[in-house]
Amino acid sequence: MNAKDIKKLANQYIKLVEWSDEDHCYVGTCPELFFGGVHGQDEGKVYAELCDAVEDVLETKLKYNDPLPKPKKAGKYSGKFVLRVNPDLHKALAVKAFRQGISLNELCVHALSTEFLPA
Repeated sequence: MNAKDIKKLANQYIKLVEWSDEDHCYVGTCPELFFGGVHGQDEGKVYAELCDAVEDVLETKLKYNDPLPKPKKAGKYSGKFVLRVNPDLHKALAVKAFRQGISLNELCVHALSTEFLPA
């Protein structure tokens, strides 16, 4: 497999770069391929180094015929998932949604979006 094919394969894997208060730097990880990660003060440089690290890991795995994990990024998301909660929480959320004149689904989507998606 040539470098272009390795890069294309690497693009299928999730790469995360997050600030670590504990390490006082950015940490880049690819949870599907390896533990630990790339560290640095410049978010862009950490991402570039992470991409190189992912390509290196894939190249090594292919060289030694190690199985590759299926990339999660390649999966398709339906937009639906089941969430199990305590019945008391379910009731409290349903009442709050009712009081706001929205569906329970709308209430949960808003809360999750506010918490997990960038503004």
